[in-house]
Amino acid sequence: MAALDIVRIPVLSDNYVWLVHDPESFETMVVDPSVADPVLAEADRRGWPITAIWNTHWHPDHTGGNADIKAKTGCEIIAPVAERERIPTADRLVKDGDRIRLGSHVADVWDVPAHTAGHIAYHFADDAAIFVGDTLFAMGCGRLFEGTAEQMFANMQRLATLDDATRVYCAHEYTLSNARFAVTVDPDNRALADRLAAVEAARAAGEPTVPTSIGAERATNPFLRAPTAAELGRIRALKDAA
Repeated sequence: MAALDIVRIPVLSDNYVWLVHDPESFETMVVDPSVADPVLAEADRRGWPITAIWNTHWHPDHTGGNADIKAKTGCEIIAPVAERERIPTADRLVKDGDRIRLGSHVADVWDVPAHTAGHIAYHFADDAAIFVGDTLFAMGCGRLFEGTAEQMFANMQRLATLDDATRVYCAHEYTLSNARFAVTVDPDNRALADRLAAVEAARAAGEPTVPTSIGAERATNPFLRAPTAAELGRIRALKDAA
């Protein structure tokens, strides 16, 4: 089975759209298209026909390109069943335990509520990759807009079961601000201090910092490392106020 080709498309001020291509079947899907034109242009440049859109949650900066991409390509839109009313472009609704294919590559759907009530993630176990939307960020987690610290803690515990090498594809370039906050709540973590320095250098050079990995987050992410839901909630409140 040929490896997936995964392309980062920066859009808006800090969003990343992921273009995912199976070179064997030539199927191509888009994860969380904020807007259409840059995605269509990149797929066209590569000669990749877009066959599907996979949404992780309903927020407009993750679904805003759905309608235009669908109109131009005829692609299928897959979205969380719990957010059906907020993603009217969806053709297929999925939930925890469902499996989706991109060619011969299989993704398991995970329910990861908290940022939104119906947020999902897509885990390609055989490819050691997971698309997490706004649930897990490099050294951060999503705001608790529609859920609780208990739900986000459960999400972090589940993500922590993955192998260190699993690549984590999140939807925003928040790494520098997350790292600067993380060192204030975990000041004695040498791995975190080293990572902050590396991120500062990368961003100064205009380089992206994601995808990240479960191993990197296990070592440096205060939300993934939080021992209890109460502690995660405390740290999240501090981050919200920062």
